[in-house]
Amino acid sequence: MKHTYKVSKMTCDGCKASVEKNLSALEKVTSAVVNLEKGEVDVSMSSHIALDELQKALPSKYAISMKADKKTLVSSQPSSFTTEGEKTKLQQLKPLLLILFYITVASVLLHYKNWSWSEFMLDFMGLFYIVFSFFKMLDLKGFPESFKMYDPLAKRIPIYGWIYPFIETALGLMLLMRFEVNIALIITLVVLGITTIGVTKTLLDKKSIQCACLGTALKLPMTEATFIENTIMIVMTLLMLLNIF
Repeated sequence: MKHTYKVSKMTCDGCKASVEKNLSALEKVTSAVVNLEKGEVDVSMSSHIALDELQKALPSKYAISMKADKKTLVSSQPSSFTTEGEKTKLQQLKPLLLILFYITVASVLLHYKNWSWSEFMLDFMGLFYIVFSFFKMLDLKGFPESFKMYDPLAKRIPIYGWIYPFIETALGLMLLMRFEVNIALIITLVVLGITTIGVTKTLLDKKSIQCACLGTALKLPMTEATFIENTIMIVMTLLMLLNIF
């Protein structure tokens, strides 16, 4: 018999290998195949295995539950395992929204006595890059695997995913130090433009994957907020390049 289960918090190929290895080690399991993009695992077994037994076989960071089909919404998984999926989009995006709020407030406070839109935007973009690259640096191994799931260039050139956090750090420093600002803005337009194309495609395809904007330290879903976040940065970049302010 074969059953499909949902597994939360799988973010990279390492997670995929870990889930497949641990489930396959169970005596009654003949095979376990993970679909990372869907967050699912197909388990073939010689006889029925209780869900709690499958859960015990996995590392504690993963939560496994039955995939509901069109005929049934019944799941034998304890309620504590389903909490993640029951969160609203706003609850899931709370860390991202808080970070953007603090970056905005910090940028305003830096210039409230002598207000300048251009200076505000440069500091906002610089702080944005520094903070977001910090979270990516926390898991340099896992970030590229999550990033290439939706970034077109990272899919084609894997090393781009590895150096992307350092690109963000460099851009942040250039903007905050006002060093070669036009070059930093052009690079911003290119890298965020590429990522936004991937984000847009993911949203249109209605895929449920993890957003890597804050690395893998914070588990954020890919939503419209990710698209809006990138769009704000791109619009600011275009305004600065066109010397609107």
